[in-house]
Amino acid sequence: MKIMLDAGHGYNTSGKQSPDGLREYEFNRAVANYAKLLLENYKNVTVYFSHSDQRDVLLTARTDKANNLNVDVFVSIHANAFGSGAWNDVGGLETYVYLSRPPEAIQLAQKIQHNLVLATGLENRGVKTADFHVLRETKMDAVLVECGFMTNRREAGLLRTETYRKAVAEGIVQALTEQFKLQRKDNAPKVFKVQAGAFERERNAKQLAARLKSAGFDAYIE
Repeated sequence: MKIMLDAGHGYNTSGKQSPDGLREYEFNRAVANYAKLLLENYKNVTVYFSHSDQRDVLLTARTDKANNLNVDVFVSIHANAFGSGAWNDVGGLETYVYLSRPPEAIQLAQKIQHNLVLATGLENRGVKTADFHVLRETKMDAVLVECGFMTNRREAGLLRTETYRKAVAEGIVQALTEQFKLQRKDNAPKVFKVQAGAFERERNAKQLAARLKSAGFDAYIE
């Protein structure tokens, strides 16, 4: 099983940043790195990157690499934006497939969308179609994931955190394991999640999450 992870854009891509200066590529590459580490725990899986930390990679170079390597699936990771770049309230998650709606790509997109909503608690904006280059020019099943809005102040704050980036990577990998029936290696470390509390008031949940983080745990609120 060969999987290509595509961290959209690059460090030098102009305009792809939040109003307070978070570059989209910083988030995209972090999620790709976490996802690769998780996927390395599965049998017969090879992970490739289409992007580079040294330079911006053209879209044609990304899809050519995927096609030449004959990978089985292509997952493009992004953060969204709305409007002219100013803060606004538009938010949530969405996953894209090509206009022809290839059945297996739709199945994977639905699984990714479902798992990301569960992992993050953000609004479900659904699975959509688009004529994006990375969806159109790849010969294998391909999906593009928008993991939150950089122009939404709350979501931009989440995009900066390692906890949220890990949660997104876990959601993507969980979808891949479900879609392709991936089997964990015998010596792969197991990960467990524990619900530490349930509260009627958000501020109480935030207080507990802060105490857990100060104690060295990855904590998030759903």
